[in-house]
Amino acid sequence: MAVTLEQAQRVGYTCLKALLRFAFMVANNLVAIPSYVLYLIMLQPLRVLDSKSFWYIEGVLFKWLLAMVASWGWWAGYTVVEWGDDVKAVSEDEAMVLVNHQATGDVCTLMMCLQDKGTVVRQMMWLMDHIFKYTNFGIVSLIHGDFFIRQGRAHRDQQLVLLKEHLEKYYRSRNRKWIVLFPEGGFLRKRRETSQAFAKKNNLPFLKHVTLPRLGATQVILKTLVAPQENGNPAGRDAVIKESKSKGLQWVIDTTIAYPKGEPIDIQTWILGYRQPTVTHVHYRIFPVKDVPAEPEALTQWLYQRFIEKEDLLTHFYETGAFPPLQGQTKAISREMTLSNLWLVGIQSLAFLSGGMWYCIFQYFYHCLF
Repeated sequence: MAVTLEQAQRVGYTCLKALLRFAFMVANNLVAIPSYVLYLIMLQPLRVLDSKSFWYIEGVLFKWLLAMVASWGWWAGYTVVEWGDDVKAVSEDEAMVLVNHQATGDVCTLMMCLQDKGTVVRQMMWLMDHIFKYTNFGIVSLIHGDFFIRQGRAHRDQQLVLLKEHLEKYYRSRNRKWIVLFPEGGFLRKRRETSQAFAKKNNLPFLKHVTLPRLGATQVILKTLVAPQENGNPAGRDAVIKESKSKGLQWVIDTTIAYPKGEPIDIQTWILGYRQPTVTHVHYRIFPVKDVPAEPEALTQWLYQRFIEKEDLLTHFYETGAFPPLQGQTKAISREMTLSNLWLVGIQSLAFLSGGMWYCIFQYFYHCLF
């Protein structure tokens, strides 16, 4: 079939736009990430004198970096509409966020839609596959204190021990509030067949839009971060919680990401912007942690139930283009998530100005020394 001039022009424009976006992203990374690292190196004396202030500043810089990633999608027209419970109401409390996982763009979507949730982004901890440690953002996540988990049965027990130690060492000492994890343990397209075979063998529901979650990390987080109760007060055996006067983990936020037609956005699309503007839909349900069972078998069933509900939510969304109303509502209410272009431009400008400043500083010392 012959290609018309109009089609050729459209393809050429898309390729040129993708090339320019990629060049901008590379430049953005080359100035923003080294600047983040250098600022924190310069602030090491503050870390010794006033650790709380140091991690506050680090959190602000971390949020700005995530806003830069969000801006790449925002300016390409990849926006978010939110449904269900309003998580802003618990943004100052400690919460565990359970998310279904379809593609690399899920993380970018969360980076975007959590930007307007108060202090959440700067005080959050991510659990992600260890491969992300070797990406351009790996050094930032390492400094921030995110946890990289290695998948596979051979590593499972050791990784859970390391996760517990990591939480005890970094979570409250750095004043973290939200912890985000993907309990499915991998992308939908990679785990679906295995999950369905497991479900059939164990007489569990057949799921198409999600996979059955894994218990390990969720159980460790709950055991480590939920304040043990004794006569209504935190038990004395949890010294970290007692010293920080933390109420412990208070909420579980069940988060479901839905893409139109079930076609997820990956990181390549987010960066290059070659897909037409797309609205991603994010649904939240908030559960008090006191309603989450602690025993492994009961917790497993509770977690399975959440993903069975996700299956129903996504089935309804793919059939109707909207999520169903919450219990007690007659009509589902959606909220369009927005970002300020002026704020995003300001952050990007600061990143490039910082890069220029550090370049001038290094040039000055180089000429002084040589």
